[in-house]
Amino acid sequence: MIKVSVMYPYRDGARFDHTYYRDTHMPLVSARMGAACLKYTVDKGISGGDAGSPPAFIGMCHIFCESVETFNASFGPHAAEILGDIANYTDLTPVMQISEVVVD
Repeated sequence: MIKVSVMYPYRDGARFDHTYYRDTHMPLVSARMGAACLKYTVDKGISGGDAGSPPAFIGMCHIFCESVETFNASFGPHAAEILGDIANYTDLTPVMQISEVVVD
C-alpha cells in the first residue's frame, strides 16, 4: 500500500480554508478517484515542535492506494479539475510525497 501526502507549508498570513478543504475538496478527490482511494485522512497543523511555534504545515491530506500505478490511473484523468480547485481554499503551493506504508 502507498500513501500520497499533500502538504501545505505554513506561511504567516496565508489563506487556508480548512472547512472547504475537509468538506468539499477532499470528498471531490475521493469521488473522482473512486475505489482506488482506499481511504484518506485530513490533518490541521496546530503547532511546531517548540511550544507556541507555528506548524511546519498548516494542512495536509494523506490518500491511501494499493500502488503508485493505481493512484496515477485514478487521479490522472481528473488532475486538472482537482488541481484547479486548490485556489478555492488556499493561496499556498502544496508539497507532495509518495510513501510506501510499512506498518498499518
